[in-house]
Amino acid sequence: MKFDTPATTNPIDRMKVIGQPLDRIDGPLKVSGTARYAYEQHDVAANQAYGHIVGAAIAKGRIVAMDLDAARKAPGVLSIVTAESAGKLDKGKYNTAKLLGGPEIEHYHQAVTLVVAESFEQARAAAQLVKVRYDETKGAFDLDAAKSGAPDAPSDEDSPTQTSVGDFDGAFASAPVTLDQSYSTPDQSHAMMEPHASIAQWEGDKLTLWTSNQMIAWSVGDMAKTLGIPKENIRLVSPYIGGGFGGKLFNRADALLAALGARAAKRPVKVALQRPLIFNNTTHRPATIQRIRIGATPDGKITAIGHESWSGDLKDGQPELATQQTKLLYAGANRMTSLKLAVLDLPEGNAMRAPGEAPGLMALEIAMDEMAEKLNMDPVAFRVLNDTQVDPEKPKLPFSQRHLVECLRQGAERFGWDKRSAKPGTARDGNWLVGMGVASAFRGNLVMKSGARVTLGKDGVVTVFSDMTDIGTGSYTIMAQTAAEMMGLPIGKVKVELGDSSFPASAGSGGQWGANSATSGVYAACVKLREAVVQKLGFNSADAVFEDGAVKTGNRAVPLTQAVSDGEITAEDTIEFGDLDKTHAQATFGGHFVEVGVDAATGEVRLRRMLAVCSAGRILNPKSARSQVIGAMTMGAGAALMEHLVVDKRRGFFVNHDLAGYEVPVHADIPHQEVVFLDETDPMSSPMKAKGVGELGICGVGAAVANAIYNATGVRVRDYPITLDKMIDRLPAVS
Repeated sequence: MKFDTPATTNPIDRMKVIGQPLDRIDGPLKVSGTARYAYEQHDVAANQAYGHIVGAAIAKGRIVAMDLDAARKAPGVLSIVTAESAGKLDKGKYNTAKLLGGPEIEHYHQAVTLVVAESFEQARAAAQLVKVRYDETKGAFDLDAAKSGAPDAPSDEDSPTQTSVGDFDGAFASAPVTLDQSYSTPDQSHAMMEPHASIAQWEGDKLTLWTSNQMIAWSVGDMAKTLGIPKENIRLVSPYIGGGFGGKLFNRADALLAALGARAAKRPVKVALQRPLIFNNTTHRPATIQRIRIGATPDGKITAIGHESWSGDLKDGQPELATQQTKLLYAGANRMTSLKLAVLDLPEGNAMRAPGEAPGLMALEIAMDEMAEKLNMDPVAFRVLNDTQVDPEKPKLPFSQRHLVECLRQGAERFGWDKRSAKPGTARDGNWLVGMGVASAFRGNLVMKSGARVTLGKDGVVTVFSDMTDIGTGSYTIMAQTAAEMMGLPIGKVKVELGDSSFPASAGSGGQWGANSATSGVYAACVKLREAVVQKLGFNSADAVFEDGAVKTGNRAVPLTQAVSDGEITAEDTIEFGDLDKTHAQATFGGHFVEVGVDAATGEVRLRRMLAVCSAGRILNPKSARSQVIGAMTMGAGAALMEHLVVDKRRGFFVNHDLAGYEVPVHADIPHQEVVFLDETDPMSSPMKAKGVGELGICGVGAAVANAIYNATGVRVRDYPITLDKMIDRLPAVS
């Protein structure tokens, strides 16, 4: 099915099942421990062996020699995999071959060896006996030092890294009121609960991987290319994922080395990355240095806005797209954005929840507050004044829907913004300095081709099959709700099978496109199933209504089961979105409001209240959508106050590479969180009239926290995370 025009009326609009706050259908499995994750698939393959990865002890250089003798002789060892023994590996689209290093080493903890043994303990013990001698060369690990020589980031036609509209330099120079400030965000880790883990089994020349992966079709294709085998010879299974946040978009070392280890040992092998390797061996959100310049008239109209960002990555890597939202969020005739990319020999920088917008808004939305203060304007009013209903870089491209102003105004009213003290450092609650902060939220609305297969069984149960993944987001439930709505069934009459490459290829989980795209794929398949049922029963499809487990037209009602009395009916289809992105700008919007208390003596920060108002089209399940937003708000608070991968700039690795040293929020850190969804649909977005919320919820939170801290204390911190050492000597005097 090709979707390129608005869906006016369709069965989804009845909202009997879709749009209801239903419990997750996979919830009982997860709370009872019967939903098995990748490493827990104990019985999928008999006689499983264990692999343990040895990571490189240097960040840059070459392996000169590797002594494996002692490891080979260790108890229980079955095989040892190195780059030499693995043979030629194609790098694939996502550089999967680079997951196994040697002789060249590109970053610290790049995998150099896999030891396979009968037990985990034997594999781990033998791995300690592997002796590697390196020729270490000097690397670049400091973004500050590399900033001045960083070239323009590589561009492509669809996503230019250097943009210019009007005369930014001239308009900024002549603006009556200007702001020119720099901000920085640190390297951050996904820090998901479930480690990267895989089990691999070969049967002849066919490989099955049980793994933890967000994008099944992508990863099958890349693994096939890397190993030099047909895609049809690989089955990838990932039914449950214990968090990903972008860190599991691609194959990682556990998957590749499990496959190579199983081939070498001639039996199934399971591999899990130990926590330090998750931090240094896999991907992370790269640090940024951002410069923002804004020029405005005295009445607050932006006349010039420029955003430059520097980030680093390995050679042939990619920039953090921190200027993305600045291209679209506020009006202003004269505009400029620029991305610079330094080559750094740190572990790979790549997608982490809301890549681009999350760190970009951490800077932009502080700058907007600083500019509002220069103009003596309320921060909400300043943002509202500079709203736009078209893409500012492409004025002829309207937004399909844009309710940023409604989010800000409704949020301000709900949060009691009118009670905020405009003068920083003047509101107190005992020893606590109290402040409020606001930030706009923005995240592009991406849509992806997505397929599904649906089967109506003789028992009247509809089963949905898709390689879509559920990374804790509720994919099982909203896809079941879609099928139930389309086929006129209660949700208890729908089963969902996900995360298997033998099922139709879906959008996968990433970029907050998963919910909207994957349910649209189910919608398309159900349209075909409805047609098949109607034809079988002899109904006129134009008049048929599916409800209460029956097909109805006029006074006639026939149970669905009658259509399958002689056998089940199966239908399959894929949703495609045509050139929608060429006719309309698509995005989600929101407003974040935060209240903090800062101890007047110590600088300790306590979050007191948080509110998010979101504009994201039809909300498919308010309960699971709220969970996504409060999780994202929590992650944004962590980014603002504590998360920081600390780089050893001599040796090139992340020092705090475990969950003891890498600080993330816990329950005691997070106050009451309120989430409000605007009551809306976006007919241009998809037949579901929905968008995504999983990444919108993090966008802007960090800046709202920073702005609240400034309002509480009068101390402006522009370098995240905002820790008390950056404030304590600048706090107002304690009276």
